[in-house]
Amino acid sequence: MHVERYGHGGAAVLLVHGFGTCSFLWRNVAPEFALANRTAFAVDLFGYGESDRPFDADFGIAAQAEYLDRALTALRVARATVVGVDLGAAVALRLAATRPERVERMVLVNPIAYDNVPAEDVKELQKNTGRYALRISRGILGAAPLVRDLLTQSVADPARMPDKLVARYLAPYVGSEGLNHLLILARSIDAEDLDEIELTQIDQPTLIVWGEQDRFLPPHGRDKPAPERLAEEIPGCRLVRLPTVGRLVPEESPESLINLVLEFDSASVS
Repeated sequence: MHVERYGHGGAAVLLVHGFGTCSFLWRNVAPEFALANRTAFAVDLFGYGESDRPFDADFGIAAQAEYLDRALTALRVARATVVGVDLGAAVALRLAATRPERVERMVLVNPIAYDNVPAEDVKELQKNTGRYALRISRGILGAAPLVRDLLTQSVADPARMPDKLVARYLAPYVGSEGLNHLLILARSIDAEDLDEIELTQIDQPTLIVWGEQDRFLPPHGRDKPAPERLAEEIPGCRLVRLPTVGRLVPEESPESLINLVLEFDSASVS
Protein backbone atom coordinates (compact mmCIF):
# COMPACT_ATOMS: atom_id res chain seq x y z
CA MET A 1 0.00 0.00 0.00
CA HIS A 2 1.25 3.45 -0.91
CA VAL A 3 1.43 5.87 2.04
CA GLU A 4 2.32 9.56 2.16
CA ARG A 5 3.76 10.66 5.51
CA TYR A 6 3.58 14.19 6.89
CA GLY A 7 5.40 15.06 10.12
CA HIS A 8 7.28 12.98 12.69
CA GLY A 9 6.77 12.15 16.32
CA GLY A 10 3.27 13.51 16.94
CA ALA A 11 0.05 11.60 17.54
CA ALA A 12 -0.91 9.62 14.43
CA VAL A 13 -3.73 10.65 12.09
CA LEU A 14 -4.66 8.13 9.40
CA LEU A 15 -6.32 9.73 6.34
CA VAL A 16 -8.46 7.45 4.17
CA HIS A 17 -9.85 8.61 0.83
CA GLY A 18 -13.05 7.43 -0.84
CA PHE A 19 -14.15 5.88 -4.11
CA GLY A 20 -12.59 7.39 -7.25
CA THR A 21 -9.96 9.38 -5.37
CA CYS A 22 -6.63 8.60 -3.66
CA SER A 23 -4.18 9.98 -1.10
CA PHE A 24 -3.82 13.09 -3.29
CA LEU A 25 -7.17 14.18 -1.80
CA TRP A 26 -5.38 15.11 1.44
CA ARG A 27 -2.64 17.34 -0.02
CA ASN A 28 -4.17 20.51 1.50
CA VAL A 29 -5.02 18.87 4.83
CA ALA A 30 -2.17 16.58 5.85
CA PRO A 31 0.60 19.24 5.97
CA GLU A 32 -1.50 21.30 8.39
CA PHE A 33 -1.80 18.33 10.72
CA ALA A 34 1.99 18.02 10.67
CA LEU A 35 2.30 21.71 11.58
CA ALA A 36 -0.08 21.05 14.48
CA ASN A 37 2.33 18.44 15.87
CA ARG A 38 0.55 15.40 14.46
CA THR A 39 1.97 12.73 12.18
CA ALA A 40 -0.41 12.30 9.26
CA PHE A 41 -0.46 9.20 7.06
CA ALA A 42 -2.42 9.55 3.81
CA VAL A 43 -2.94 6.08 2.35
CA ASP A 44 -3.97 4.79 -1.04
CA LEU A 45 -6.45 2.02 -0.32
CA PHE A 46 -5.43 -1.29 -1.85
CA GLY A 47 -6.19 -1.15 -5.59
CA TYR A 48 -6.39 2.65 -5.63
CA GLY A 49 -3.88 5.35 -6.53
CA GLU A 50 -0.32 4.05 -6.42
CA SER A 51 -1.07 0.97 -4.33
CA ASP A 52 -0.82 -2.47 -5.91
CA ARG A 53 -3.83 -3.92 -7.73
CA PRO A 54 -3.49 -7.71 -8.02
CA PHE A 55 -6.14 -9.12 -10.34
CA ASP A 56 -7.31 -11.65 -7.75
CA ALA A 57 -7.32 -9.40 -4.67
CA ASP A 58 -10.30 -8.51 -2.48
CA PHE A 59 -10.98 -4.76 -2.58
CA GLY A 60 -14.10 -4.77 -0.40
CA ILE A 61 -14.71 -2.78 2.77
CA ALA A 62 -13.85 -5.62 5.15
CA ALA A 63 -10.66 -6.45 3.27
CA GLN A 64 -9.59 -2.79 3.16
CA ALA A 65 -9.95 -2.58 6.95
CA GLU A 66 -7.64 -5.60 7.29
CA TYR A 67 -5.12 -4.01 4.93
CA LEU A 68 -5.15 -0.81 7.01
CA ASP A 69 -4.53 -2.86 10.15
CA ARG A 70 -1.46 -4.41 8.50
CA ALA A 71 -0.31 -1.04 7.17
CA LEU A 72 -0.40 0.42 10.69
CA THR A 73 1.73 -2.49 11.86
CA ALA A 74 4.25 -1.84 9.08
CA LEU A 75 4.29 1.86 9.96
CA ARG A 76 4.79 0.99 13.66
CA VAL A 77 1.67 2.91 14.61
CA ALA A 78 -0.25 1.32 17.47
CA ARG A 79 -3.29 3.63 17.44
CA ALA A 80 -4.48 6.51 15.31
CA THR A 81 -7.21 9.03 14.83
CA VAL A 82 -8.82 7.79 11.62
CA VAL A 83 -10.35 10.31 9.20
CA GLY A 84 -12.26 8.78 6.28
CA VAL A 85 -14.29 10.17 3.39
CA ASP A 86 -17.30 8.28 1.99
CA LEU A 87 -15.97 4.75 1.25
CA GLY A 88 -12.98 5.54 3.46
CA ALA A 89 -15.38 6.36 6.30
CA ALA A 90 -17.02 2.96 5.87
CA VAL A 91 -13.60 1.31 6.05
CA ALA A 92 -12.84 3.33 9.20
CA LEU A 93 -16.09 2.10 10.77
CA ARG A 94 -15.21 -1.48 9.97
CA LEU A 95 -11.70 -1.04 11.40
CA ALA A 96 -13.08 0.50 14.62
CA ALA A 97 -15.50 -2.40 15.04
CA THR A 98 -13.11 -5.25 14.28
CA ARG A 99 -9.80 -3.79 15.50
CA PRO A 100 -10.89 -1.33 18.21
CA GLU A 101 -7.41 -1.18 19.69
CA ARG A 102 -6.22 0.49 16.46
CA VAL A 103 -8.65 3.42 16.47
CA GLU A 104 -8.22 6.22 19.02
CA ARG A 105 -11.11 8.22 17.59
CA MET A 106 -12.90 8.63 14.25
CA VAL A 107 -13.89 11.46 11.94
CA LEU A 108 -16.34 10.22 9.31
CA VAL A 109 -16.83 12.60 6.38
CA ASN A 110 -20.01 11.95 4.38
CA PRO A 111 -19.97 8.29 5.38
CA ILE A 112 -21.80 5.67 3.33
CA ALA A 113 -23.90 3.19 5.30
CA TYR A 114 -27.22 1.35 5.31
CA ASP A 115 -29.00 1.61 1.94
CA ASN A 116 -26.25 3.89 0.62
CA VAL A 117 -23.77 1.02 0.23
CA PRO A 118 -22.81 1.32 -2.52
CA ALA A 119 -23.70 4.99 -2.81
CA GLU A 120 -25.40 6.54 -5.81
CA ASP A 121 -22.06 7.47 -7.41
CA VAL A 122 -21.11 3.82 -7.83
CA LYS A 123 -24.61 2.93 -9.05
CA GLU A 124 -24.46 5.75 -11.60
CA LEU A 125 -21.01 4.66 -12.72
CA GLN A 126 -22.24 1.15 -13.41
CA LYS A 127 -25.29 2.50 -15.24
CA ASN A 128 -23.27 4.93 -17.36
CA THR A 129 -20.87 2.18 -18.45
CA GLY A 130 -23.45 1.15 -21.03
CA ARG A 131 -23.89 4.75 -22.14
CA TYR A 132 -20.22 4.97 -23.09
CA ALA A 133 -19.84 1.32 -24.10
CA LEU A 134 -18.79 1.90 -27.73
CA ARG A 135 -16.11 4.46 -27.00
CA ILE A 136 -14.90 2.46 -24.01
CA SER A 137 -14.60 -0.72 -26.08
CA ARG A 138 -12.45 1.13 -28.59
CA GLY A 139 -10.17 2.30 -25.79
CA ILE A 140 -10.66 5.95 -26.72
CA LEU A 141 -11.57 7.38 -23.35
CA GLY A 142 -11.14 4.61 -20.84
CA ALA A 143 -12.69 5.61 -17.52
CA ALA A 144 -12.52 9.33 -18.28
CA PRO A 145 -16.23 10.07 -18.85
CA LEU A 146 -17.26 8.00 -15.86
CA VAL A 147 -14.78 9.41 -13.36
CA ARG A 148 -15.18 12.97 -14.64
CA ASP A 149 -18.91 12.88 -13.92
CA LEU A 150 -18.32 11.33 -10.50
CA LEU A 151 -15.74 13.95 -9.51
CA THR A 152 -17.55 17.02 -10.79
CA GLN A 153 -20.70 15.95 -8.94
CA SER A 154 -18.73 15.38 -5.72
CA VAL A 155 -18.27 19.12 -5.16
CA ALA A 156 -20.89 21.83 -4.78
CA ASP A 157 -18.68 24.47 -6.43
CA PRO A 158 -17.54 23.39 -9.93
CA ALA A 159 -14.54 25.70 -9.64
CA ARG A 160 -13.17 23.29 -7.03
CA MET A 161 -12.89 20.52 -9.64
CA PRO A 162 -11.23 22.03 -12.75
CA ASP A 163 -10.15 19.86 -15.69
CA LYS A 164 -6.52 19.70 -14.53
CA LEU A 165 -7.59 18.31 -11.17
CA VAL A 166 -9.91 15.79 -12.81
CA ALA A 167 -7.00 14.65 -14.97
CA ARG A 168 -4.86 14.11 -11.88
CA TYR A 169 -7.48 11.87 -10.28
CA LEU A 170 -7.99 10.06 -13.59
CA ALA A 171 -4.34 9.02 -13.87
CA PRO A 172 -4.74 5.53 -12.32
CA TYR A 173 -7.60 4.64 -14.69
CA VAL A 174 -6.29 5.38 -18.18
CA GLY A 175 -7.07 2.99 -21.03
CA SER A 176 -9.29 -0.08 -21.08
CA GLU A 177 -7.36 -1.79 -18.27
CA GLY A 178 -7.90 1.23 -16.02
CA LEU A 179 -11.61 1.19 -16.75
CA ASN A 180 -11.91 -2.52 -16.03
CA HIS A 181 -10.12 -2.06 -12.74
CA LEU A 182 -12.39 0.84 -11.77
CA LEU A 183 -15.42 -1.38 -12.36
CA ILE A 184 -13.84 -4.15 -10.27
CA LEU A 185 -13.41 -1.67 -7.43
CA ALA A 186 -17.04 -0.60 -7.78
CA ARG A 187 -18.32 -4.17 -7.72
CA SER A 188 -16.27 -4.88 -4.57
CA ILE A 189 -18.33 -2.54 -2.39
CA ASP A 190 -20.72 -4.77 -0.47
CA ALA A 191 -23.24 -3.65 2.16
CA GLU A 192 -22.79 -6.90 4.09
CA ASP A 193 -19.36 -5.72 5.26
CA LEU A 194 -21.09 -2.99 7.29
CA ASP A 195 -24.26 -4.92 8.16
CA GLU A 196 -22.10 -7.16 10.35
CA ILE A 197 -21.11 -4.20 12.55
CA GLU A 198 -22.95 -3.46 15.80
CA LEU A 199 -22.85 0.34 15.79
CA THR A 200 -24.06 0.67 19.37
CA GLN A 201 -20.93 -1.17 20.52
CA ILE A 202 -18.51 1.36 19.00
CA ASP A 203 -16.99 3.24 21.92
CA GLN A 204 -14.38 5.41 20.20
CA PRO A 205 -15.15 9.15 20.24
CA THR A 206 -16.71 9.84 16.83
CA LEU A 207 -17.33 13.00 14.82
CA ILE A 208 -19.38 12.98 11.62
CA VAL A 209 -18.83 15.83 9.16
CA TRP A 210 -21.61 16.09 6.61
CA GLY A 211 -21.23 18.20 3.48
CA GLU A 212 -24.94 18.60 2.86
CA GLN A 213 -24.60 19.26 -0.88
CA ASP A 214 -23.52 15.63 -1.40
CA ARG A 215 -25.56 14.50 -4.42
CA PHE A 216 -24.88 10.86 -3.64
CA LEU A 217 -26.39 10.83 -0.13
CA PRO A 218 -30.11 11.54 -0.67
CA PRO A 219 -31.34 14.06 1.93
CA HIS A 220 -34.92 12.86 1.80
CA GLY A 221 -36.75 9.57 1.57
CA ARG A 222 -38.15 6.81 3.72
CA ASP A 223 -35.14 6.82 6.02
CA LYS A 224 -32.92 9.53 7.37
CA PRO A 225 -29.63 10.17 5.54
CA ALA A 226 -26.75 7.94 6.60
CA PRO A 227 -24.87 10.66 8.54
CA GLU A 228 -27.91 11.38 10.73
CA ARG A 229 -28.68 7.71 11.35
CA LEU A 230 -25.08 6.93 12.22
CA ALA A 231 -24.93 9.89 14.61
CA GLU A 232 -27.99 8.53 16.41
CA GLU A 233 -26.68 4.95 16.65
CA ILE A 234 -23.02 5.49 17.56
CA PRO A 235 -22.87 6.33 21.28
CA GLY A 236 -21.85 9.92 21.99
CA CYS A 237 -21.36 10.74 18.31
CA ARG A 238 -21.31 14.40 17.28
CA LEU A 239 -22.64 15.59 13.90
CA VAL A 240 -21.46 18.77 12.17
CA ARG A 241 -23.19 19.98 8.99
CA LEU A 242 -21.47 21.98 6.26
CA PRO A 243 -24.43 23.36 4.28
CA THR A 244 -22.57 24.70 1.21
CA VAL A 245 -20.14 21.82 0.65
CA GLY A 246 -20.40 18.54 -1.28
CA ARG A 247 -18.87 15.14 -0.61
CA LEU A 248 -15.20 16.00 -1.11
CA VAL A 249 -14.83 18.23 1.92
CA PRO A 250 -10.99 18.06 1.77
CA GLU A 251 -11.18 19.62 -1.72
CA GLU A 252 -13.87 22.21 -1.10
CA SER A 253 -13.33 23.23 2.49
CA PRO A 254 -9.98 21.94 3.77
CA GLU A 255 -9.71 24.70 6.38
CA SER A 256 -13.05 23.75 7.94
CA LEU A 257 -12.08 20.09 8.09
CA ILE A 258 -8.65 20.82 9.56
CA ASN A 259 -10.17 22.97 12.31
CA LEU A 260 -12.89 20.43 13.10
CA VAL A 261 -10.46 17.52 13.33
CA LEU A 262 -7.94 19.39 15.49
CA GLU A 263 -10.66 20.72 17.79
CA PHE A 264 -12.20 17.26 18.11
CA ASP A 265 -8.80 15.67 18.63
CA SER A 266 -7.88 18.10 21.41
CA ALA A 267 -11.28 17.87 23.09
CA SER A 268 -11.16 14.08 23.10
CA VAL A 269 -7.72 14.07 24.67
CA SER A 270 -8.67 16.57 27.37
